Amino acid sequence: MAGLSSGCGSGRGGSSLGRCSHAVVRALPESLAQHALRIEKGKEVDFARAEREHQLYVGVLKNKLGLQVLELPADESLPDCVFVEDVAVVCEETALITRPGAPSRRKEVDAMKRALESLNLNIVEMTDENATLDGGDVLFTGREFFVGLSKRTNQRGAEILADTFKDYAVSTVPVYDSLHLKSFCSMAGPNLIAIGSTEAAQKALKTMQQMSDHRYDKLTVPDDAAANCIYLNIPGKGHVLLHRAPEEYPESAKVFEKLKDHMLIPIANTEMEKVDGALTCCSVLINKTSEL
Repeated sequence: MAGLSSGCGSGRGGSSLGRCSHAVVRALPESLAQHALRIEKGKEVDFARAEREHQLYVGVLKNKLGLQVLELPADESLPDCVFVEDVAVVCEETALITRPGAPSRRKEVDAMKRALESLNLNIVEMTDENATLDGGDVLFTGREFFVGLSKRTNQRGAEILADTFKDYAVSTVPVYDSLHLKSFCSMAGPNLIAIGSTEAAQKALKTMQQMSDHRYDKLTVPDDAAANCIYLNIPGKGHVLLHRAPEEYPESAKVFEKLKDHMLIPIANTEMEKVDGALTCCSVLINKTSEL
């Protein structure tokens, strides 16, 4: 639970949080339905429905929000490859290519690295064989990073992230009962952390509050899974929030609907959730400020 670096970039008030020009996404392999990793065996994935949900998600990013979307092809040998968030952490013009905690996912980084190279980002690769890091464990608040120490992410992975993004403080948060830190939290706006209601989620929030010298506002939702949302700040559209659909989590949706300053976009994620996928999992968001 230690802070790994101290210098939080001066003058970075989190105001650039959510600024985004590009997104990287990946098509679903059919192998996802049977072979994607999951914490516990549950309901069968309806692949056709999963594909429709993903197409709607990508359509929102591309057509409704006007992002430049790089769509990578599916790879049937990598059943989890649609969950691109785990293989790269991008902040400003630097991309850290991670070393996913699950060995079966390590080759997912190759296509992501090529995509991010095509955007002329500064690429840093996590090559230390003692390190593991899933992007789903990385919460960037606009001011600092919190990194979940989970079954998929270890202390060495967090240290390499801190070395990569030296302008920002990096603090670690133990994750016990969930796959990732962002299984129960995310940023819902500048300075606003969306957090689930379970004891584990609330305990992690308390740790983050203790580790930070900044006071964040919190938005508590009844359902942990619904606390994973995507906040964007789009020129001409302002504050945008992609959140779980009311038909999935009606009580949590009511909490989001109180955010009167946001453009709210409900998105269904019923099928991906069966294999532990959340909204943030399926895109890597990038803000290109320099010309390609």
